[in-house]
Amino acid sequence: MLMVPSPNANTMADLLEQLGGVSPARIRARPWPATVEDVVAIERRENRLFELIDGVLVEKVMGYGESRIASLLVIAIGDFIAQEDLGVVTGGDGMFRLPNNLVRIPDVAYVDWEHFPNEQIPDDPVPAIVPDLAVEVLSAGNTQGEMSRKLREYFRAGVRLVWFVDPKAKTVTTYTSPSRPKVIDATGTLDGGKVLPGFSLPVANLLAKRRRSSKSGKRNGR
Repeated sequence: MLMVPSPNANTMADLLEQLGGVSPARIRARPWPATVEDVVAIERRENRLFELIDGVLVEKVMGYGESRIASLLVIAIGDFIAQEDLGVVTGGDGMFRLPNNLVRIPDVAYVDWEHFPNEQIPDDPVPAIVPDLAVEVLSAGNTQGEMSRKLREYFRAGVRLVWFVDPKAKTVTTYTSPSRPKVIDATGTLDGGKVLPGFSLPVANLLAKRRRSSKSGKRNGR
């Protein structure tokens, strides 16, 4: 049975609301209260990703389509930052230890070299580093409450720029603070602002459904 981790959560319903209305199927009852070490152990043992929120393990959800979009962003941002060796980009299994014993796993994240001690990537599987950019690709299992809480936590921790990519609406909402959203539709261009000045990517290139071009030909002459 899941114990309630907060004096403000007396029931399971209270807990679910506290976590942003996530599905109970995403909450792991044991161990409780969980630790960062539990997050790492479960990932290594079961190959499953859990974020750590208020001592509770909440499974990270992402489908194939969302993973493809995240991969496109990793490639685009990675190519851009490689030109000047600006920092490090991570994908959907890159875990970050934020203040208040919080573990978040953005679908894509960028960290400037200046945030790494001695400009060296640490061996810690969940480094206590705050990304400059955090990207979330919305999945069917994500709730508005969950994403609103995540947005507040990112900026409270010191994240400078957040992107919410919505494949269903075909939009990207960018935030420089929780109260300053900018919605970019499929006709617009995503830019890196002050975090990645000079970076740009047409939203259509990111969200368009793709099929193999008839001009591509087949490998090995088949």
